[in-house]
Formats: sequence, structure tokens, C-alpha cells
Amino acid sequence: MYFILRTIMLAKDNVIKTVSELPDHFSLDELIDRLIFIEKVQKGLEESLADKVYSKEEAAKRLSKWLK
Repeated sequence: MYFILRTIMLAKDNVIKTVSELPDHFSLDELIDRLIFIEKVQKGLEESLADKVYSKEEAAKRLSKWLK
């Protein structure tokens, strides 16, 4: 349940800033894509700060299983 709530929570300031940086005319898909990108970057930064990352070697090892 936490994951579902986490993915839809955005700071209003981030949404306002994102909308203000878009051109005068944009599609809803463009806005959603940009907000999703921002949320993913924020999540990645949080995970990095919390040391929830893989080393280059561990990532290569995990990916090698998928890339066969």
C-alpha cells in the first residue's frame, strides 16, 4: 500500500514548476511524462542517499542473467 501512495505523491511546488517550464501549448501526455520522470529521478536520488544501490560489478552480474 505504501508503494501505491508513494508513486502518486508529488510536491505541489514541483508540479507548478514543471507546468511553468512547459511551452504555452502542451499535451497532457507531455505533462504526465515529465512528472513521472521527475518522480523517478527523486526516487533514485533517495535510494542512492539511503545506500540502496548496486555496485557496477553487482549490476553487471544481475544484468548478465537477463541479457543471455
